[in-house]
Amino acid sequence: MDFPPVIAAPMAGGPSTPALVNAVSFGFLAFGTCSVNEARAQLDEVEGPFGVNLFYPQQFEPSPELVSSVASDLRADVPAVDLTSGFAEKLRLTLRARPSVVSSMFGCFTPGEIDAIHECGASAWVTVTNETDARVAAERGADALVVQGPQAGGHRGTWSPELTPDTRSLTDLLESVGPIGLPMIAAGGVRCAGDVSKLLGRGAASVACGTAFLLADEAGTSAKNRDMLKAGGRTVLSRAFSGRWARGVETEFTRANPDMPPVYPYLKPMVPENPYCLAGENFDAILEAPAAEIEKALTP
Repeated sequence: MDFPPVIAAPMAGGPSTPALVNAVSFGFLAFGTCSVNEARAQLDEVEGPFGVNLFYPQQFEPSPELVSSVASDLRADVPAVDLTSGFAEKLRLTLRARPSVVSSMFGCFTPGEIDAIHECGASAWVTVTNETDARVAAERGADALVVQGPQAGGHRGTWSPELTPDTRSLTDLLESVGPIGLPMIAAGGVRCAGDVSKLLGRGAASVACGTAFLLADEAGTSAKNRDMLKAGGRTVLSRAFSGRWARGVETEFTRANPDMPPVYPYLKPMVPENPYCLAGENFDAILEAPAAEIEKALTP
């Protein structure tokens, strides 16, 4: 595919609506946390070229003792969870819709899954945060690498929740991953056309922007999260949002739980009323406008 300079990155949990995807040159639906029925409804509404992002099945399983300990501390019951995030059924549904791109988060497709993606006419992209994971993705047949830096909002793309995320800058990561030879989509902390131009100049084929679209008119960002973004503040990288490393707006809960262990995906159902907003650094610079205007402002 031709790589546009700016891509609307997938944002699980609501922001990446079909209306947002339809409003930009190229964008992703985010199926990581939605139900299969919700995914099906979104596919019915999307038009033109689009991508779909899936959470890859989690191989790491938190010990029952660890999960029970966290539940006890939070005075909550241990919930039933799906470590696969419904991956298999969502992938089948996605392939029938014939998107332009299918991307993975939290892990890498198998060679067989990549073959299936290719058979439906799509490209397979894999999110990586270091060159080791990038080599694995290349060996399995990935077509492109989404290289995520530490300033990115939302979950870090590390392939297991107990791993410590790489702290190298996005430009350093591009330099390290570049020799592998696959097209790179740079992601993390992009706020203006100058940021995009810099990353394109460092070898990125395209730049994925997520937080920049959180206040787009078409985004499904909740009213509560829109208020949090407009109120300003600082972001933190913490497991206290979900039990997995993620960057978001600092809250009373993140301050009170700086050492949350890797209990993804158990944490969120334990504290369903806990407000949080995942966002990248310098979110105070994002625009509240139609998505097409935001894309234009980001494009060099």
